[in-house]
Amino acid sequence: MATLTVPEGNLITPEIIETRSKSSVSDLQSQTGHSVSPDHNLTPQTMCPAFGSLRVLTRIDGVQTAMVTDTGCLYGLTFVTHFYASRKSIAAPAFGTKELVAGNVAEAAIASCVEASKMPGTKLIAAISLCVAETAGLTEEMLPSQINGIDVILVRVPAYAIHSHPEAKDVAINAILKKYAPPKMEVTSDGVEKPLTYDGSNEEEEALRRRVIMLGEVFPADPISVDAVLKRLGSGLAATLPSRNLDDYKLARRVGAIAAVHPFYGGSVATLRAAGVPIISGAPVGPEATYNWIKAVAAALKLDGELAEQVAAEERDKCKAIISQFPLRGKVMVCGYEGNELLYARLLVEAGAEVPYISTSIQKSLYTAADEAWLKARGTREIVYQKTLEQDVRALDTYKPDLVLGTTPLSAEAKARGIPGMYYTNMLSVRPLFLSAGLAGTIQLIRDALERTPRYAWMREFFEGPRQTEAPAVPINTMD
Repeated sequence: MATLTVPEGNLITPEIIETRSKSSVSDLQSQTGHSVSPDHNLTPQTMCPAFGSLRVLTRIDGVQTAMVTDTGCLYGLTFVTHFYASRKSIAAPAFGTKELVAGNVAEAAIASCVEASKMPGTKLIAAISLCVAETAGLTEEMLPSQINGIDVILVRVPAYAIHSHPEAKDVAINAILKKYAPPKMEVTSDGVEKPLTYDGSNEEEEALRRRVIMLGEVFPADPISVDAVLKRLGSGLAATLPSRNLDDYKLARRVGAIAAVHPFYGGSVATLRAAGVPIISGAPVGPEATYNWIKAVAAALKLDGELAEQVAAEERDKCKAIISQFPLRGKVMVCGYEGNELLYARLLVEAGAEVPYISTSIQKSLYTAADEAWLKARGTREIVYQKTLEQDVRALDTYKPDLVLGTTPLSAEAKARGIPGMYYTNMLSVRPLFLSAGLAGTIQLIRDALERTPRYAWMREFFEGPRQTEAPAVPINTMD
């Protein structure tokens, strides 16, 4: 077990805080792979993005969180985490101005980790470092690698550097993968260390090499559909991350490929690629992407090419048949903060809808490039990353949509204008999406919503009409 000694007189002065705050953003961005556009407002328009990390970590069996932050942030994040069905306590130190000025950040973090280690069933301690601790200079080197025989990881998610819930999920998953999925190394006869070469002698390893792990928070029915298609290829789904099972994260280095179905897992993808695991980008959404994705999986796993062509073509044709039965007609704006907005937009475009405007909370990256190019080639005029509500509201005036799939305030604004609006997260992200099995339900939902346009126009006319403005006022407390 690693030990930690904090030098006496380790006082954090104002000069140290200023220096560390200036370097903290660039340091975190280099570690996580996340960046911020120069014109982006550094204040997120959502609640603290660290909630994304907490939501992932508190759902993993055996993981105990220890939050290193001030009392206000602790209260707010603990409340919302339990509101979203967390059944775990969150360990936290007594951390205020006194501890900060005295330079006791590391001691406070270790104390909370020790508390977490005493909770029943703990297999991994995740120390979550927020704005105050980050500015004060808490680093992984200041924490022990183990406490009471339990592994410790540092999850760094200050709001000034990590700007969305999806990207905070990536930071949490990446921290676990760095702990459990590094490449196995061997030392050659001349003393050089290199990744261990797999020789195919172990049957269990051989079976895992034919399987895939899907990286992306998806509806529970989607992995079932994906696994069924992969089994037709002679493969299968080993796990889906994020997972409730800590052992699934340990499998990530051993499988044949990782299917990164969402574009915001840049840090996790980089870690797995460094471990020598092939990465499949994109997702099986809509006829064209479904066909290409199945073929890409077969190529990555070196499966039968002719069989892959047959399975991919059959699934593509099923998607096309559903679209021909339920075609979409209308102009739709897709505006969310889940990070999967481009996938839904692709599906809507292939189904016949016009999608001129898309916005998302995540950053533009290598993993969004293919979907962005595909969408712009098919009529999408504007894709906004790290968006603001003000940009979305302006788009209502610019594009005059027939339907808005957006955040709660944007949907409310659309309805006030007589435009059908649906809350993106609760109405779309809670439904199956992948392959032909997920396509049907989504298209029918959007088709029904587009047909409500006349009803919304009637309601707006009703409430803005003379009945409301010309009715005489009646005092509420008038007594005869």
